[in-house]
Amino acid sequence: MKWLKNILDKIKPHFDKGGYLEKYYPVFEATDTILFSTDKRTHSGPHIRDSLDVKRVMILVVIALLPAYIFGAMNIGYQMALSLGQTNTWSENLIQGALKILPIIAVTFGAGALWEIIFSVVRKHPISEGFLVTCALIPLIMPPTIPLWQVAVATSFGIVIGKEIFGGVGMNIFNPALVARAFLFFTYPVRISGDKVWISGPDGYSGATALAIPAAEKSQDAVTLLDSVSQFDYSWLNMFMGWVPGSIGETSTLWIMVGAIFLLVTGMASWRVMVGAIIGLTGMATLTNFMAELTGSSNTMLTLPAHYHLVMGGFAFGVVFMATEPVTGTHTDKGRWVYGIFIGGLTVIIRSINPAYPEGTMLAILLMNAFAPLIDYFVIQGNIKQRMARYAK
Repeated sequence: MKWLKNILDKIKPHFDKGGYLEKYYPVFEATDTILFSTDKRTHSGPHIRDSLDVKRVMILVVIALLPAYIFGAMNIGYQMALSLGQTNTWSENLIQGALKILPIIAVTFGAGALWEIIFSVVRKHPISEGFLVTCALIPLIMPPTIPLWQVAVATSFGIVIGKEIFGGVGMNIFNPALVARAFLFFTYPVRISGDKVWISGPDGYSGATALAIPAAEKSQDAVTLLDSVSQFDYSWLNMFMGWVPGSIGETSTLWIMVGAIFLLVTGMASWRVMVGAIIGLTGMATLTNFMAELTGSSNTMLTLPAHYHLVMGGFAFGVVFMATEPVTGTHTDKGRWVYGIFIGGLTVIIRSINPAYPEGTMLAILLMNAFAPLIDYFVIQGNIKQRMARYAK
């Protein structure tokens, strides 16, 4: 790669201040620092000697997403084969699924890069590395049948409205990828919900997700209802593995856990948020189960056990890759516990009580994004009061 570095060094003066390509410096800077470690030095303290800059941190998150991408492609191919009554090898499923995913990835990164370049050139600042993670997340939270033009519109909305209007990376209130999905859900609900959007099969073939089935029925036991489905295997183990209809990267809790372990080992995510979310979901699901038994409610979703909530929908993916996002989440340790517990609890509440939206994780995270600064404020104020009381004379 030395030859490439020499080329970049040779053309760099044209992009520096005073060069005839000066206004396009953000494009050059992004290319150079993605390919090679930065050689910039700080001129005032503090000084940290480390090759792990922000771009490489973002790349580590993208690496953690790779298991979800690989399994997502295999699952899409498997669901296509299932709809056609075929039995394919895992490699055939992978190839068929990849052919569905790659155009979505290309459109997402194309739209995201376009807006990042425009805002960087206008504001005269380096291209933000944050769009790498945002654009890597968006395809994974989309159904495989989503029209590409809607992917472009949603990505544009998530980048511009969800991040850039707040000032760019580090200043946004809401997770841009979730803003993109929320935009699609509320503007084009037919393409993001329902029973015909999750499977790339023959015309007329449809299949409801596991959460949509108990949400549509009354006065039944959720687990018994899921076990009675003949079209798909909605057993707990199969949903944990991920061989069910759903968004591209959200179905397999197993492979999401692999990504979670990578994030935790590399220090990229907070385990407190993840554990807190599981505690909140488990506690609220236990409460709804008790309410269903005590009141005899006709709401089937109230009977769904906690261990089923954990492996259904986008909960695992949202908690691992969305809730732990450092900009829009809480920053204090106590705050992360509160933040995670509320996300888990709200997920169950929205799933159980809102019949129009049986998922819940997206809205729960976006809602807690808005309250994250307030949570940190009260945690800090509590610490100040404790210290004042401790050292008062």
